[in-house]
Amino acid sequence: MIIRIIDSVNELVGRVVSVVAVVFAAIIIYDVFMRYALNAPTRWAFDVTKMLYGFYFVLLGGYALRHQAHVRVDLVTEALSPMARRIVEILGYLIFFFPFAWIFMTRSYEFAMRSYAQGETTYGSVQLPVYPLKMAMALAAALLMLQGISQVLKLVFDHREDLPSDA
Repeated sequence: MIIRIIDSVNELVGRVVSVVAVVFAAIIIYDVFMRYALNAPTRWAFDVTKMLYGFYFVLLGGYALRHQAHVRVDLVTEALSPMARRIVEILGYLIFFFPFAWIFMTRSYEFAMRSYAQGETTYGSVQLPVYPLKMAMALAAALLMLQGISQVLKLVFDHREDLPSDA
């Protein structure tokens, strides 16, 4: 049940956030057209697309982990039995992934709250608030942590249908 909920949340976030790529591509095309065809560059397009790309990039971490889209080096584990592979993966999550995700989540939250308290804005021609992107980093870290929990539960309970084909 918890696995399904976490996976569904990251799936939904991934699908919604993937639309942001279309939005920032459209803004870039608009800006290029305005700049080169009409000789009327926009003042806001670069800052807005940079911010949207930031949202896009950070919020897809949990989605990527759910679909095993991260880089993996399987040279050692491919020679192991399926049970040994699962144990190595669980240990990898416990030793490396969860400490990183915890630090990423707590530091991102502190970073976002400081930015919000200061009313931080970009320094470009259009001053956009920075704290929404920094809050998205904290949310992304939480989603990544939750997806890690889901992945470990799949390994522990041997949910082979939800794991990559080699696990």
